[in-house]
Amino acid sequence: MSRDTAQHIYNGMPSRDLGTEGWHKPWSGPNGGNCLEAMRLGDGRVALRQSTDPDGPALIYGPAEIDMFVRGAKRGEADFLLADG
Repeated sequence: MSRDTAQHIYNGMPSRDLGTEGWHKPWSGPNGGNCLEAMRLGDGRVALRQSTDPDGPALIYGPAEIDMFVRGAKRGEADFLLADG
């Protein structure tokens, strides 16, 4: 099932059901390959998955949720999530 023809995309669905193309690792670093991967879906939502578990669940967020998170993270509002935060 491709990400553009998926009949029902839902939170927690197997990420493999979204296909293998279009996943990006925007937050990659020297962490041994443990990265968060993101995919923009055809309807504007964003899917996130753990790179070390590409068949695991995908978390699906709406455009407004992603916008608020990214803007807040840029302002430092998510620093509490860091080990040294």
